[in-house]
Amino acid sequence: MLFTPNASRINEKSVWCCGWLPCTPLRIAATAGHGPCVDFLLRKGAEIDLVDVKGQTALYVAVVNGHLECARILLEAGADPNGSRHHRSTPVYHAARVGRADILQELIRSDRAGYAIPAQKRCQAPLRYGADVDVNHHLPSRVPSLSLRPLTTLVVCPLYISAAYHNLQCFRLLLQAGANPDFNCCGPINIQGFSRGSPVCVMDAVLRHGCEAAFVHLLIDFGANLNLVKMEALGVESMGRVKVNPEALEVFKEARREDCGADLCGSLARILGVAELLPASGSANVDDSTQ
Repeated sequence: MLFTPNASRINEKSVWCCGWLPCTPLRIAATAGHGPCVDFLLRKGAEIDLVDVKGQTALYVAVVNGHLECARILLEAGADPNGSRHHRSTPVYHAARVGRADILQELIRSDRAGYAIPAQKRCQAPLRYGADVDVNHHLPSRVPSLSLRPLTTLVVCPLYISAAYHNLQCFRLLLQAGANPDFNCCGPINIQGFSRGSPVCVMDAVLRHGCEAAFVHLLIDFGANLNLVKMEALGVESMGRVKVNPEALEVFKEARREDCGADLCGSLARILGVAELLPASGSANVDDSTQ
């Protein structure tokens, strides 16, 4: 039989269990994966996005512990899908890292905000994704001079981490949800200051982590800028502990050649003042030669 919690204590952060961090009953229930308890506490007034001493929300610990049901209950009750800005990770980032595509789908589904909209009006409401798929985990500095300091490393976003751990399904879901295929960071970048062998964009990271060709195809399909990758820095030989996947590298090189060819044709067309160039073996040339 469930007891009725004291309203004044339902959000109290205490060491309820030996060895645990001071946290709320909701945080404990979400960590343990007790969906009915999570639902009960929310209905009794538990504060849904209250953080623990580490800055973790109930949703975040539910995701970290792999509890899909609890994550779904919290999201439907209005939990912030981005977790807390006071913690360096997010629910999306963790799900992408460990390859939990089912949880990631719940976090970014386009109708997440629709639970509060009447069914007959949902088709009229603009679709939007619940979680930020391009989150930058580096908190902005409170010192202006430091926040403007050029970065010398690639920011590890959810898209990057899903590639690093070869989680193709999560990688695809993030791109479909609007992740920037060229995401690097939110501040100024000093690429010259990058250490040797460091990736400078997501495509570069995909190649250097030895990802299969499917990752490259997805980035190309979603409009990644192929010119960001320095060709001379790539090769089949190991750049570290992981070798570049030969098939993935060939797919990239072929797309790069086609991209360069299209750029050249566009430049020539602008120079000549024509809308498009005739094919090299066009029928018009054949007709002219017979006259």
